[in-house]
Amino acid sequence: MSRLTQIRQTRQEKLKLLTKLGVDVNPPLFVPTYQIAECKFDTEVIIAGRILGYRRQGKITFLDLQDQSGKTQVFAALEVLGESVYQIVKLLDIGDFIGAAGTVFKTKSGEKTIRLKTLTFLAKSLEPLPDTWSGLKDKEDRFRKRYLDLILNPEAKQVLDARWTIERAVREFMWQENYQEVETPVLQNLYGGTNARPFTTHLNALDTEMYLRVAPELYLKRLIVGGYERVFEIARNFRNEGMDQTHQPEFTMMEFYEAYADYHRIMDITEELIKFVAKKLHGSYLLKVDDQEIDLSGKWARLTVDEAFKKYAGLDWGKITDAEIKKILATHKFKVPGVFTRNKALFLIYDHLVTPKLLNPTWVIDYPVEVSPLSKSHRSKEGRVERFEGYIGGKEICDGWSEIVSTLEQKTRFENEQKNLKAGDDEAQPLDEEFLVALSYGCPPLGGIGIGIDRLVMFLTNNWSIREVIAFPLMRPENKED
Repeated sequence: MSRLTQIRQTRQEKLKLLTKLGVDVNPPLFVPTYQIAECKFDTEVIIAGRILGYRRQGKITFLDLQDQSGKTQVFAALEVLGESVYQIVKLLDIGDFIGAAGTVFKTKSGEKTIRLKTLTFLAKSLEPLPDTWSGLKDKEDRFRKRYLDLILNPEAKQVLDARWTIERAVREFMWQENYQEVETPVLQNLYGGTNARPFTTHLNALDTEMYLRVAPELYLKRLIVGGYERVFEIARNFRNEGMDQTHQPEFTMMEFYEAYADYHRIMDITEELIKFVAKKLHGSYLLKVDDQEIDLSGKWARLTVDEAFKKYAGLDWGKITDAEIKKILATHKFKVPGVFTRNKALFLIYDHLVTPKLLNPTWVIDYPVEVSPLSKSHRSKEGRVERFEGYIGGKEICDGWSEIVSTLEQKTRFENEQKNLKAGDDEAQPLDEEFLVALSYGCPPLGGIGIGIDRLVMFLTNNWSIREVIAFPLMRPENKED
């Protein structure tokens, strides 16, 4: 019999003994009066939590008890509790949940401790926790059994706590700027809103193929057509694409749209949003991205894509020859998706060679139309659109633009995307006739943006693995035959 099997059997036996002693092993309710972090010396408290440490020395036992706010020591003595209650103490294991009522005092070593007067058994852990000193070291185990990761690794919980703080702060900012939070469909007749490969499914009730949302954009714009002027959604999106350090097929994005606004207005409001969220999380505009200290305060730089290309790659967008472009593509083994065009090739080069060098907060603006199928044509630059991307620490944080509100212009863009689709670009946009009909009823000038919440959390916690910032990241199924 393995040691693990023995431990499991012993815990099962303890559970049976608790039942024989008349203990309600799964009580329906327990009401703590304090969280552990709130406990003050010389105070009567009732707390609850999971046992993470157990040290019994005859007639006294020390327990380490943890709730979501922190950890404390509990001192259990036979002479205080009596034989019947101390019998329960002796049947406890690391991982069990208990309720503890008692007085907070300071030990000789200065440690805050609860002198236990009343014990309530709350739940039995039938599986032993991994070693609490070494914790879960294997990354695959950490993410597959995230609940254990959160119990044993305080840093993992801190990252997720930061995520929830960031999402609350995003909502708080948008509400104070008078944006209406809305909901749009996840299950759609036709996907759209970005260049991405969708997940497909079959709806039995209508006997029709459906898609999971790749972006909420086209439905949010329908709300603008319907009369809303400022809307946002924190949306779960699904893209049937690759997985790496910064991408997951299921992820969260916040998109917002404002009527009567252009891309300069959207950059302004997004800059203030990111500063607001950073201040809420860190209390400062200074933060680390990798090993670089970044200052978010002040006005962020704005460069055209041509200026950034020249400044950071030493290349002139307008003068570089096709032969030079093809040489760079071949050297770096870059492949242009879909129909090859000069601007698509240059954008691919820019994306790989320039963006990692954009360390200080920077807006890069005025992209080629070929790589921006939903962006409005530039008011003064032919072949360009009023699009921007925000970069900090060499990472793309967000992407937005002045929106197309002309039915004819949008139809032309969709048709160009169909050419790319036929040429093999499986991330090209489909032609959405229903959306074109909506636009034909009239849409005011419009600005919008998409901000990846996962990417924002990664940036603000300086943690460049997307699996760390998602509570339950998608994992390859375990091989049960191993």
